[in-house]
Amino acid sequence: MSIEIEVNGKQIEANEGETILTALNRNGIKVPTLCHMKNFIPSGACRLCVVELAGSSKLVSSCSFPINKGMKILTHSPKVTEARKTIIELLLSNHPDDCLYCARNGNCELQSLSKEYHVIERRIRGHKNSFKLDHSGTSIIRDPEKCILCGRCVRVCEEVMGVACIEYINRGSKTVIGTSMGKGLNTSSCVNCGQCIMVCPTGALTERNQVHLVQEAINQKEKTVVVQYAPSISVSIAEEFGMEAGKDINGILNSALRKMGFNFVFDTTFGADLTIMEEASELIDRITNGRTMPMFTSCCPAWVKYAEEFAPDFIENLSSCKSPQQMTGAIIKSYFAEKANLKPENIISVSIMPCTAKKFESTRNTMSRKGINDVDIVITTRELIELIKLYGIDLKNIEPELTDSPLGLRSSAGKIFGATGGVMEAALRTAYKKLTGNELTNFKISAVRGLKGRKETKIRINDLEIGVAVVSGLANAASLIEEIRNGKNDVHFIEVMTCPGGCIAGGGQRIGSSESTIESRMNSLYEIDERETLKVSHKNPEIIELYENFLIKPLGHKSHELLHTSYQKRDVLL
Repeated sequence: MSIEIEVNGKQIEANEGETILTALNRNGIKVPTLCHMKNFIPSGACRLCVVELAGSSKLVSSCSFPINKGMKILTHSPKVTEARKTIIELLLSNHPDDCLYCARNGNCELQSLSKEYHVIERRIRGHKNSFKLDHSGTSIIRDPEKCILCGRCVRVCEEVMGVACIEYINRGSKTVIGTSMGKGLNTSSCVNCGQCIMVCPTGALTERNQVHLVQEAINQKEKTVVVQYAPSISVSIAEEFGMEAGKDINGILNSALRKMGFNFVFDTTFGADLTIMEEASELIDRITNGRTMPMFTSCCPAWVKYAEEFAPDFIENLSSCKSPQQMTGAIIKSYFAEKANLKPENIISVSIMPCTAKKFESTRNTMSRKGINDVDIVITTRELIELIKLYGIDLKNIEPELTDSPLGLRSSAGKIFGATGGVMEAALRTAYKKLTGNELTNFKISAVRGLKGRKETKIRINDLEIGVAVVSGLANAASLIEEIRNGKNDVHFIEVMTCPGGCIAGGGQRIGSSESTIESRMNSLYEIDERETLKVSHKNPEIIELYENFLIKPLGHKSHELLHTSYQKRDVLL
């Protein structure tokens, strides 16, 4: 029921029973918070969102206090402002003073609040935290000294991902957030998704930065340095450089990467097309020959690691296809190397991904051949932005360029891989053609589009009715797996993306991107699909040429050697 309440002397509309914070945010009134997460049950951990209620001597947490009729609220009274400032000072009292060296300098919520509340002197001195840096993980580095115990990472890891590799340890003033028995992330159940980084308000969680490795590679003149970038990258960085959120800067990005010194620039979307050729063929083979069903996609390395740890009984259900990153890397060091008359060992292969788990994926022992890795260095969208700024490249004043061939052409089907449901839609377009001999009359499959965490539909192909499901967020995958175990779901093909919304909201993307920005990225990918004419992977002429001259056929001997992999049960040590 809608009611009126008084906020700072003005009447606003609110819904009875909703929290004060929700009502304030909807009415454009900003109240600071370091622990609140939208769509999560309030924890009230940080107390920064306190407001003053008329007639009460106490301050209340707006994130958890419900709206009542006749409320009179003061959001920035002297009492409230001083309380918030004191909380910030208490947090800073034992926080490291290394802002200039911190990866989050300039994009730290605690730093921003300190400036906002005019904290310019140290009034409170506390014993500084002293913890060891946890750099055991392949993808993620933990700096417990910078942790402010907001609990966001714990909640996203447990409630969204269902992994729970980090948790509150000890009690009272001894409380810390860490892994089981205080050991490194590498011994935990961490799947390297990086969503903890995305919600961390400080620099307590960061990716393992490899920008220096890229610089070193570019300066090795005796090596050929190639780079590939994921489908979502070109629609994920424009806003960082003052352009419209979600704007596709594909051509500009090609030019920028060449200006940095990369010898060849490729679009991983080509690898997405290649993945579809193999994955659609594998799906058809499983259906027609009665092999293990349902089939799960394997493009997302965090999901693959989750399956190995938490659902080893479904390992046989995983597609054996490598991800587009690894397929592209394998083709670069085989087919492209032959075409360019290069030795694979003299190629340094760099990939730019929206994902921290891709760093882990590239190091798996099944992602190399004859001791040569498919991909040598993986950097995130954030690291790409760092490189662009480091090299002084003005994206607004450079001419767009094309990617290099013979891995240059791509379909729009491969491009929509960046959004949840994109892999499913692209695969079904090609599977339909392979099974019927005809193209879909309408390439758009609306039922698998959108940011919803779980989507299901039925697709009729000839006499087959194929049940398909799309999930993002591993907790959603876990519930679907449980249904399948219990025989409550007859789905045949399942796309899983670890990050809610897919790669456009991956753990390596820009920190602080709003929901509208993520939606803009998704819309941009679908606009590309709408306006371009090459909408299916199987019509990509360079994919056709690759099979004719090198791979021979999907699921063939050469394809299995280069483009497929295997998985095994993974025991969590602690």
